[in-house]
Amino acid sequence: MPEGPEVDTDKLHETISERLEKEGGDFLKRIAVTTAVLAAFAAVAALQAGATVNEALLLKTEATRAQAEASDQWAYYQAKSVKSTIYATQAAASKSSNPDLAAKAQQEAERYATEEAEVSKAAKDFEKEAHEETQLSAHSLEHHHRFAYAVTMFQVSIALAAVAALSRQKAMWLVGLAISMIGIVYFLDGFWLFF
Repeated sequence: MPEGPEVDTDKLHETISERLEKEGGDFLKRIAVTTAVLAAFAAVAALQAGATVNEALLLKTEATRAQAEASDQWAYYQAKSVKSTIYATQAAASKSSNPDLAAKAQQEAERYATEEAEVSKAAKDFEKEAHEETQLSAHSLEHHHRFAYAVTMFQVSIALAAVAALSRQKAMWLVGLAISMIGIVYFLDGFWLFF
């Protein structure tokens, strides 16, 4: 019976390690580099997604404020309209019995009618501002969606790269790279909105 193993296990382990390093080392290095690049893209895309959603929320808040101002102006317009109508009715009713009161009432009715037009214009301006802010908010939200899709694609690619590194499957890594290309398209589209 031999006292030690016939095969030098230290030598065998060293040979296996060298072979793995030689055969898998370049592959693992490529995976590591692409994963780092994808992580950087994912970080920038996540930052942009956060910035664009914040911008969309701010614009939507401004749109809501402008719509509230428009509603206030329309309520003010209604009040002016009611007063104008009351004075016009008073002028018509007192025209024959009290011409001085009728003239004053008519003057007030005309004043309120003039003010009505000014208030109506202000209300329409606020409505226009609300509409524009809402459109800008929706546009900013579209940018956010593109960046969020990009982050998702980059994360899937990184996960596939990890599986490829563990299983030493080059095909899995290539699938991850293909998915990362979709992420890059979304990333670039987040800045320009091509589709």
